[in-house]
Amino acid sequence: MDSITTYLKGVWAELQKVKWPTQREAGALTALVILFSLAIAGYLGLLDQIFTRLIEPFIL
Repeated sequence: MDSITTYLKGVWAELQKVKWPTQREAGALTALVILFSLAIAGYLGLLDQIFTRLIEPFIL
């Protein structure tokens, strides 16, 4: 039981050192992740369409 208490105190001490982002920073970073995700999804979708059209004549 003592080791659990020591562990939790250590975790709490480390959490106190964390510099948490402001609400504005978190919103900006979230928007950035969403934009990159959409861009990559669009790029992969485009590649999929291109390769599908190139390979389809050989399969069917």
